[in-house]
Amino acid sequence: MGLAVTKYGHIAWRVIAVVAFTGTAALAVTLSRAPVRPDHAALSSNLTQNLCTAPGLEAWLGLAQAAEPTTADRLKPSGTYYTLEFTNVSARVCRLYGYPDVSAYAGDQLGGTQIGSAAARDTSVRPRPVTLAPGQTAHAVLLVASTMTLKPTSCALVTAPELRVMLPDQVRPEFVPIQLSACSRKGLEFMRVQAIQPRPGIPGFRVP
Repeated sequence: MGLAVTKYGHIAWRVIAVVAFTGTAALAVTLSRAPVRPDHAALSSNLTQNLCTAPGLEAWLGLAQAAEPTTADRLKPSGTYYTLEFTNVSARVCRLYGYPDVSAYAGDQLGGTQIGSAAARDTSVRPRPVTLAPGQTAHAVLLVASTMTLKPTSCALVTAPELRVMLPDQVRPEFVPIQLSACSRKGLEFMRVQAIQPRPGIPGFRVP
């Protein structure tokens, strides 16, 4: 009797061990087949493929709209809002993502100088991946501070004849004609720029 119990006891332990091993193997297979989420590096790689470059993109200035804070919106900065438009003039699809670098500029484009500090980033609008087919336009909103809020003596106020615009992840700038009051003393913020967004910033704009 004791021998039979021992014999069947060994058999029972072997069955339990086989079941446990089978369950562990099934769990390992399930985990190995779990969907893999793309990592940050892969996402960044996708965003940097087929970037829009300065030779294939035309930067131009859209509408200007005065922005004066109301009693109900005292935190809204006063000044002039411009739309910086970016039109794909190449024959290929390209992508934009992030903030353009914008600064006031004077002089020859090859030997001119930046006026004051570059535009600060306005983070109220989140960056979005933008895909531009040939002929399509995207935009970024640029706020230039009102001359009433700029003190001529403290910021060394001058008139800037153009903007120097650098696309995200690019080293070749574009130049956009404009006449605006700018602080030539660096360290003083007088411009803010939002992230590039899809579609033109001018309502109803269509490419001819």
